[in-house]
Amino acid sequence: MNNTSGFDLIVVGSGPGGYTAAVRASQLGMKTAVVERDRLGGVCLNWGCIPTKALLKNAEILNQFKRSAEFGISFDNLRYDFAKIIQRSRGVADKSEKGVAFLMKKNNVATLMGSAKLAGQGVVEVYDASGKLKETASAARILLATGARARGLPGIPFDGRRVISSSEAMILKEVPKSLIIVGAGAIGAEFAYFYNSLGTRITLVEMMPRILPIEDHEISDLLARSFKKSGIQILTASKVSALKITGEGVEATIEGAKGESTTYKAELALVAVGVAGNVENLGLEQIGVKVDKDRIPVDDTFQTNVPGVYAIGDVIGPPWLAHVASAEAVSAVEGMAGLKDRLRVDYDNVPACTYCQPQVASIGLTEQKAREQGYDLKIGKFPFSASGKGRAIGEIEGLVKLVFDAKYGELLGAHILGSEATEMIAELGIAKNLEATYEEIFKTIHAHPTLSEAVMEAAAGAAGEAINI
Repeated sequence: MNNTSGFDLIVVGSGPGGYTAAVRASQLGMKTAVVERDRLGGVCLNWGCIPTKALLKNAEILNQFKRSAEFGISFDNLRYDFAKIIQRSRGVADKSEKGVAFLMKKNNVATLMGSAKLAGQGVVEVYDASGKLKETASAARILLATGARARGLPGIPFDGRRVISSSEAMILKEVPKSLIIVGAGAIGAEFAYFYNSLGTRITLVEMMPRILPIEDHEISDLLARSFKKSGIQILTASKVSALKITGEGVEATIEGAKGESTTYKAELALVAVGVAGNVENLGLEQIGVKVDKDRIPVDDTFQTNVPGVYAIGDVIGPPWLAHVASAEAVSAVEGMAGLKDRLRVDYDNVPACTYCQPQVASIGLTEQKAREQGYDLKIGKFPFSASGKGRAIGEIEGLVKLVFDAKYGELLGAHILGSEATEMIAELGIAKNLEATYEEIFKTIHAHPTLSEAVMEAAAGAAGEAINI
C-alpha cells in the first residue's frame, strides 16, 4: 500500500466537473490528484454526452441518405451496419478518455485509479475492484465530483437485458424491433430519434403533459409533431404503473390521463426518468458530510457542511448538465485559490440542448415562465422555412423564438428548434449574459446566408421590423 501526502487538492471523480477542477487547480499552482474508479472522463465522455452524439450522427447521416432524392442523388440497396455504428461510438469514447489522460499528464495531475473513500479530515483511501486498500492520500481540500447514475422506476429494477438504462442502450448487440422508452426528457427523446431512425417501433411515454417538459411549450409541441410524423408513438400525461419481463420481452401497463390502463408490449424498455447522485460508499457519514436523499448540499462556494470538503456537478443536484459541472468546478477551485473575480455560475443563463433531429436548444425563461413572473412580453419568431440557408440545405423544420421584456427590450429567453439549434444557442447565451435588447441583436449584422440570420430576424420581429417574413 502506498501513502501519498502533501496534495493541496484531491478530486474524487474525473468527469467534466472533476477533470476540469483538477486542470484549473493545477493552473493555479495547486498540487492536485484525481481519483477515478472506472474510466477517465466519467459518464459524460464514456457513457453519456460524447458517445451518444456519435450515435446520433449516424442516425442523421442515415436520414440524409433516405431523403437524398430531394438533392438529385439516388442509389440502390441502402443499408447500415449496426455493429460498426456501436463500434464507432465506442472508439470516440476511447479517444476522449485518452484525451483526459493527456490533460492530466500535461497539467501534472496525479491519477489514482480505484474507488475513493473519505477516511478522516483530508484523508482519502483508494480501493481496487476487489475491495483491497491500494493507497491512502491526504490533502488540504477534497472535492467530490462523483456524478450520478440512471434512476430506475420504483419497484422495477434494471436487469441490463430487457429493462435497460441509457448505458446499455448504447451498446446493444442488435437493433430491437420495438422499444418502450419511459421518460421523454433529453435522453428519452434522443434515443427515440436514434432507434426510430434505425427502424425500431418506438413508444415514448411521459408523465407530464408534453415531451421535453422543461422546454417552451410551443417548441415541445412542434417536436412532438415531428416525432409523430416519423412514426414515433407518443403517450403524454401517462405513467408506467407496472413493467414486467416476459419470455418475449417486456409488458408495460400504462395509465393514461383519464386513469385508463393499457398494456403495451416490446422487446425492451429503456427507463430514462432521471438520475440519482452517487453518494454511497464514499465515507461521507464517517466524517459528517450531510446528504439530502441522493444529493450533497453545498454553499455558494460549493463547500459542504464539513470545512475543506467540497462538491460539484450532478451529485449536488440539478441542473444535471456537463457544462454546469465544468463551470461549478472552475468556480469552486478559483474560490479555494482566493480569486476575488472567481467565476460565478449563473444558473439562469445555462443552455439546455437535446440532440435529436430537429435539435432543441434553449436558454433563460420560457414564454410561460416569463408570464408567470409578471413580465409584459414581446415575442419574436422566425421559421427556418423562411430562411434562405434553410431552404438551400433542405433544413426548413423548426424556428427561432425569442422572449423579450417589453418594458426594457431585454432578452429573457431563447428557444430554437432546428437542425443546428445546439450550435446556434451560444450567440443567445452571450446576448443574454450581456443583457442585450432585441434592437441590439437585430442591428448586429449577421452573415448571409446562414441559419443564424433567423436569430436576427426573430429579434427584428419582436420590434415589428422583420424583413423576410
